[in-house]
Amino acid sequence: MFAILESGSKQYKVEEGDVLDVELLSGDDVKNEKVTFTTVLLIKDDKEVHIGDPYVKNGKVKAKILEQIKDDKILIFKKKPKKQYRRTRGHRQQLHRIQIEKIEIRAAAKQKESE
Repeated sequence: MFAILESGSKQYKVEEGDVLDVELLSGDDVKNEKVTFTTVLLIKDDKEVHIGDPYVKNGKVKAKILEQIKDDKILIFKKKPKKQYRRTRGHRQQLHRIQIEKIEIRAAAKQKESE
């Protein structure tokens, strides 16, 4: 069973037990170190594929926040030729490392989609 979820304007293909880095999450769930993604685009279980329009109704991906980290530094260098203009800036993106615990879709959604 796998799912495709959306977080931070990016899409991730996840399975139960996967560990991935997503952009910094916000909300009350972050304080509890549990987060639930409802922006699930696709869920494929053993028998069928549930495709969202744009999101799967009653589809959820539950995850546990492992830690808050920073990504590698990206250097931004600007230069204008013949003008003695040079600027160097750096950026490190804040990330949450999460572990996928459970992918679920309620039975009511399965029945409606099959009809």
